Amino acid sequence: MSQRRACSALDQPRSTQRYMAKPRDEETVIAQRMREVATKRPRWGYRRVAWQLRRDGFQVSDTRAYRLWRREGLKVPMKKRKRRSKGVSENGCDNRRAEQKDDVWCWDFIFDRTERGSTLKWLSIVDEFTRECLTLKVDRGITSEDVIDSLAELFAMRGVPRCIRSDNGPEFVAKEIQRWLKLVGVETLYVEPGSPWQNGYAESFHSRVRDEFLAMEIFESLTAAQKLSRYWKQDYNENRPHSSLGYVTPVEFAARCAASAPATPALQQHTDFTQAESS
Repeated sequence: MSQRRACSALDQPRSTQRYMAKPRDEETVIAQRMREVATKRPRWGYRRVAWQLRRDGFQVSDTRAYRLWRREGLKVPMKKRKRRSKGVSENGCDNRRAEQKDDVWCWDFIFDRTERGSTLKWLSIVDEFTRECLTLKVDRGITSEDVIDSLAELFAMRGVPRCIRSDNGPEFVAKEIQRWLKLVGVETLYVEPGSPWQNGYAESFHSRVRDEFLAMEIFESLTAAQKLSRYWKQDYNENRPHSSLGYVTPVEFAARCAASAPATPALQQHTDFTQAESS
């Protein structure tokens, strides 16, 4: 069938079949400038790019900018979550077991609220071998600097452990904490992300804290929470029998273990490091 007869049958002018679109000469320049803006501002969409083009002197509507945006195959890249995790499965408690007292400690955070709804944050540190609760600190917020202060105080009283196990929380993977622990000779064991069972001793302890302490108490204030936390920590260590220890208390079990190594050299290094940082 000829073109004439086909257009007659469809009631279409023959000129529509012969028309060739002629792109505007300026569109090449606009598209080039659009690619330059998109490269420099990868998080900008076509509307902001169109605004920049108009600011550069081009006559570009949002509709025209969108057409050129699609034609050039441009798009805003998907956001990528920053990877801050450092943990691996080899650091899990099933692979790196504590062999003696003060061999491996574990730490984590647990949250609750006061009677008026204010947030409370607990830092717990547990000896994985003796199951002793070494620290149960509560405050409105606990930063990496607060964690270092708590560790320094604990090291002075008890000694320096060989390892500390934790998840990949921001307070634990902070560069300041990593640098300080490396300075005092403590190895950090970061468990694999999304694998809380690899920090099983901390998770088990927190289940006891939640069930036997937080669910049983109403905290009128931060001061009341701090006082009750000290009492519960002492009762847990001295009066609560632990099934995995043969139903003896953590303090009784720890008394049977060898004494930990003195912490004086490491703490002296920490003192020198602090003075160097301040100067």
